[in-house]
Amino acid sequence: MNPAGLLPPALGPQRTFALVAGVERYDISPRWNLRGPARDALRFARWLTGPGEVPPGNVRLLLSPLDEPGDLDWTDSPAMTALRTAYRPATEKHVKQALLEELPDCDGDLLWIFWAGHGYLGPHQELMLPCADASTKLIRHLNLDSALRWWRTDLVKQRRFPLQAALVDSCRVHAPRDGRLNFGNNDYGGGSWVPGRRQFRLYASREGEVAQNDAERGAGRFTEALLGELGGRSVRESVGGLPGAALSIHRTFQELRERGEGWQLPQFIVDRNWDACSFLDDEPSGAGPAGAAGAARLDQVAWDGLGDLFEGRELPRCAYEAYAWAFKVAGCTTPARGGLPAGGLLEVVQDLDERQGGHGGMPLAVPFVRFLADRAAAAGDARWAPRLLDWVRATRERLALPVLPPPPPPARRRILHVRLEAPPGGESGFLARMWLRGERTEHIWESEGRPVALDEVREELVRQLTLVAGAADHAAVDRVEFHVPYELLDADFDQWPVPRGPAGRLRALGLLHQVVVRCPQERTDTRAEWHATWRWLHDRGGRHRDAVRVVTDAEVTDMLGMELAAGPEPACVLAHTTAAPHAGLLEAVLEGGLPVAVWRRGGGPPAPALLELLAPAGPDGRPDAGALDVFTLPARVREVRRAAASAAAGAAHACQPPAGGDRLVLLWDDPDDVPGLRSLA
Repeated sequence: MNPAGLLPPALGPQRTFALVAGVERYDISPRWNLRGPARDALRFARWLTGPGEVPPGNVRLLLSPLDEPGDLDWTDSPAMTALRTAYRPATEKHVKQALLEELPDCDGDLLWIFWAGHGYLGPHQELMLPCADASTKLIRHLNLDSALRWWRTDLVKQRRFPLQAALVDSCRVHAPRDGRLNFGNNDYGGGSWVPGRRQFRLYASREGEVAQNDAERGAGRFTEALLGELGGRSVRESVGGLPGAALSIHRTFQELRERGEGWQLPQFIVDRNWDACSFLDDEPSGAGPAGAAGAARLDQVAWDGLGDLFEGRELPRCAYEAYAWAFKVAGCTTPARGGLPAGGLLEVVQDLDERQGGHGGMPLAVPFVRFLADRAAAAGDARWAPRLLDWVRATRERLALPVLPPPPPPARRRILHVRLEAPPGGESGFLARMWLRGERTEHIWESEGRPVALDEVREELVRQLTLVAGAADHAAVDRVEFHVPYELLDADFDQWPVPRGPAGRLRALGLLHQVVVRCPQERTDTRAEWHATWRWLHDRGGRHRDAVRVVTDAEVTDMLGMELAAGPEPACVLAHTTAAPHAGLLEAVLEGGLPVAVWRRGGGPPAPALLELLAPAGPDGRPDAGALDVFTLPARVREVRRAAASAAAGAAHACQPPAGGDRLVLLWDDPDDVPGLRSLA
């Protein structure tokens, strides 16, 4: 399946290195102990140093067995005798020392990573492999996804280890989200991404599945099948045949599942041969999507160009839009799990290149880069935009790709910003200023150092809205954003009356426009968390199962803010509370760096729940927080306000409690759009 010519010419035992780990005993609790992983690791090491002929000095063996080490089956061979002397306990210190310090300094072509033991999925679906010194205070672990990203950077010398294979015999169940297990945050960072490195990952189970272990025989079912496939093959034969072995193992477990003799199903994460082509395309059964077999892939010239283009670039705000548009224009279905893959721009392109292309043979990476180029041009980036377009043009010509349609233009919105600030002398009223933000920002009114009452601000706002509506371009104001002191966050700006129509009928401002409140001046201490959470939300397209959190009265404690600040998620809080929001909730939201929150003005009965009002229904018919696009909340809240007003007008005589949709308040603090932070005083 992989002709010998595709592998490095010098690939052999001497240029093959490995981390082999088996963890049976854990410090956290005897209930974590399991019999089998240490024996599985020894059997893999026996194959490496036996038929594989890999020198024992090239293998980093980490074992934490249940029994005495001398009771294990070391096999009477010089190589295993050497490993018996050199092995170390599978602690986090030894794992990081071997994988991130010792092995990267070796000069090799192929890295094997074999791990047997417990496994958990983190909040970002990263695979966390607990080490032997995991404790109740901290589950010390190897973050395999972060480590594999690290191994693709220039922290490993550029021409070393072009092939990397990770084989993991562990469960992939989700870690409890109630705080019982504290994994901390293991992210190993990395340098600049190196094109051309290929990784193959084969896991014993799929997301959410338990891997079977035969405790009586001391063997994992996955390792048994894996070693059966490797057999007596040499290193070169085994790595070349790894995709075929993966398919064979998958079929074996599928048959067990169909007979009711097993439930796990091994999963290859990256379905690529070492030549970067999908090995699923070789299947006569047509395992890949119809029409995908002819899809082109990026060549080395394209990768070299992207490495230069993306050097030092952070993910732009439009990255998820570009990602989703790439699938649309190539005629593919966007991945069911929303959001970008972890990492930077090169990791996103790698993810796109590792997926099936469209029916017209279009690699998904090309429309992605085209979208970035259009947005960069719209933002006035006169250096980066033409370079991106040159890459797209050259790649299309070299790979004979079809012409791409133009990406959709960015959404055009007009936002009227109203900033209110308490006067420094303590006078009554507020210093006020207004901006109009469209294609450009225009300062349209200011109280000029004179404190004014809120009624005067309202009158001026109505006048400015009338002027905008009567302007020649006829572009209406989409949203009114109130930048206010903390004490005004619960004010009824959305209920301000605005004349409407020839008869001057008064309508609430929140029915005519999206109305939100903001408090950016309170972000000084949590600016980093505020920006990180907003970026995290953008990278997931506004929708993620952890993006929205419903907070109840019992959860509003002095520690809620610290809890919300612990990670980039959640990005939005829905207050299912009876107390007024100033009774701790808004303090926690701002302390946690959250940019978005929704509550009912003045507190009060929480029924119906905000999740019911705002979120779409999931497969079970109940509101699904994971399906709620946070970026649509300003428009969605206006819809709820309008529905509440319509219901009140049509059923004023009904003896039913109000739904409370007319009392919703939306905190919407976009850190990328904060005009005029300078004090008005």
